[in-house]
Amino acid sequence: MSFTQTDLEAFLDEALPVEAMARIEQALRGDPAVAERLATIVSQRDAGVHSLGAIWRRERLTCPTREQLGSFLLGVSDAELADYVTFHVTTAGCRACQANLEDLRARAAEPPAASETRRRRYFQSSAGKLRNKTEK
Repeated sequence: MSFTQTDLEAFLDEALPVEAMARIEQALRGDPAVAERLATIVSQRDAGVHSLGAIWRRERLTCPTREQLGSFLLGVSDAELADYVTFHVTTAGCRACQANLEDLRARAAEPPAASETRRRRYFQSSAGKLRNKTEK
C-alpha cells in the first residue's frame, strides 16, 4: 500500500481518521520502506524543515477555540460559527476538536459537586506557587 508524504505527515500529527491511522500503523509494522520514509519526515521536522501546510496543521490554525466550542455546545454561537464548527468536526473530522467537544459535554453533565471538587484540587495543587503581582 502506498502513502503520500501528506498522509505520513498527517499520521505524525494524529490528524487522520482512525481507519487511516490504523492502515499506516499496520504498514509501519510490516514494511521497512514506510518506516524509513516516516523516519525521514521526522528527521526533517527535527532539522527545522517545515512546509506552510505542515505548520498550519500542526498548530491547528483552523480549529475553533475551546471557548468557541463551548458557545457552540450551549447554542449561543452565531450561525456562521455554528456552521463552521459542524463542518470542522463532522465533515473534516478534526479529532482534536471532537475530543475537546466530548470533554466539554462530559464537564457539562457533571454534578456541581464534582466541578467544585476539581476546582478545589486545582487551587490546592497551585497554592504557594503563584506569585502576587507586587512580589518580585
